Amino acid sequence: MTETETQQLLDKLCVELGFCLPPLEQQRLVDNPPSEVLAYTDAVFRAEGLAPETAARHLYRQVPNMVGVG
Repeated sequence: MTETETQQLLDKLCVELGFCLPPLEQQRLVDNPPSEVLAYTDAVFRAEGLAPETAARHLYRQVPNMVGVG
């Protein structure tokens, strides 16, 4: 995923799901995005201060759907 694609995805996650990450966390994902969808999903949850293991399942499933399509 390119930097531009990653930033667009982060913007979409913020607008559509409320995952508006702090600038430092956004930059970390832009600079070094996990290559696997579930790893990226977990990184987003952790950057938001949430534990992926205890997150609401309906919300957790929405993120990989968006990540998978970019």
